Amino acid sequence: MNSKYDLGALVKPLCLWYEKNKRSMPWREDATPYHVWLSEIMLQQTRIETAKAYYERFIRELPDVEALAQVPEDGLMKLWEGLGYYNRARNLQKAAKILVERYDGRLPADYGLLLDLPGIGSYTAGAIASIAYGIPAPAVDGNVLRVTMRYLGSDDDISKARVRKEMERCIMDIIPADKPGEFNQALMELGEVVCIPNGMPLCDTCPAAPECAARAAGRQMELPVKPEKKARRTEKRTILIFEQNGQIAIGRRPDTGLLAGLWEFPSLDGYLTLPQVKSLMEEKGTVVEEAERLRNGRHIFSHVEWYMRGYQIHVRTQELPQDILPDPVWAAKEDLKDIYAIPVAFHSFLHQL
Repeated sequence: MNSKYDLGALVKPLCLWYEKNKRSMPWREDATPYHVWLSEIMLQQTRIETAKAYYERFIRELPDVEALAQVPEDGLMKLWEGLGYYNRARNLQKAAKILVERYDGRLPADYGLLLDLPGIGSYTAGAIASIAYGIPAPAVDGNVLRVTMRYLGSDDDISKARVRKEMERCIMDIIPADKPGEFNQALMELGEVVCIPNGMPLCDTCPAAPECAARAAGRQMELPVKPEKKARRTEKRTILIFEQNGQIAIGRRPDTGLLAGLWEFPSLDGYLTLPQVKSLMEEKGTVVEEAERLRNGRHIFSHVEWYMRGYQIHVRTQELPQDILPDPVWAAKEDLKDIYAIPVAFHSFLHQL
């Protein structure tokens, strides 16, 4: 399985560096297949320090695959609340149900079978196989590609699937059979703490520095090559927080699209002033007893930014305009905290109630 990439000289110094410098992580202390799987899914699009608390709470509530398979979706979403990219959690549960049905609640010790599970791609399958089961398998993520492309001085575009596949072949050629998990984690760790993505890499502390082509050529900040991110579009929204007799109206978002299936405060496109909100409610037959402006909110998704203006609106009855909130659920404020999964996008308003 020869590759055009040659990283053989990196193996020994990298493993020695990792042995001395690896950080303590809760999922490393007890690297069962379930723990490795859960941590790797959480760490997609999430910072390690953020993921730690979520991970520890998650395994307290759902200590094994069977518990994950059986938890009601609202309970699962509440545990995931704030991590974002909620389909990660849904795919975890889909996979857990398959594991219960087919594998007695255990993740299979087979790279190919792991790949067949929902939400598990080549990187996650490689991480589980190598870290939990000691199977030599590559786990190539953005950190690994950054380290290796700089080390090689390669101008290959890391957004290309063929480049990732080629690197997986390269890793498979050199991965130590006796410690594949440690090697994969060492590459990831180096990319997280030394060969960093934002800012100048810490080359003076890098075990790969003597052989690094990017360092030798002064090209650390040019590599790896990847396409520029598309500019996010912006949207202005007016958030309406209806309150009646101490309860708050929320609605469930559609099953597809942004924040699918989660609970939200109703909203309108664009910015409305307080008089416009009162006038709109009057037109729709909703009696407003009191309304007040809240502090503005802002939330950044991967492809869109929401700029939000919010109002807390005390209404006389719990009958609301169907075109604004068709099937409202009226929840006590403490239930918004303890039961319903409200996306982080709305937390700035939730905290003002």
